[in-house]
Amino acid sequence: MIDISENLKSHFLRLYSMAFTDDNFHQLELKMLYNFAKERGIPRDKLDELLLNPIEASAKIPENLDEKITYLYQLSEMIWADGKVDDNERSTLNKYVKLFKFKEENADELTEYLLSAVENKISLANVLKEL
Repeated sequence: MIDISENLKSHFLRLYSMAFTDDNFHQLELKMLYNFAKERGIPRDKLDELLLNPIEASAKIPENLDEKITYLYQLSEMIWADGKVDDNERSTLNKYVKLFKFKEENADELTEYLLSAVENKISLANVLKEL
């Protein structure tokens, strides 16, 4: 039986929430969500269970820098899944940047950097090296 950490549960719920931010839940966003789970060895049924019962998860903020950037990068990927970024998605990503305790004065710049990195297909590994 696979046990998903509270931190990872929170991340998947943020990803799921991000998919609805633009009021257009695109099938590529759902596919991406399941791919992220698969990459972490989380079975489809476990992710389904989490998404159908989100009340059982508590919101956890990642603690280390690489994990924060990874989660924000994946949120940016989710935003770009439908091929466009709207103001609500940008604003939500910016909110998460601040929630993850990045300095307020750097939040806009980091948000735009991450969205640009995903748009320009800069890998997560390269983003982590640059930051």
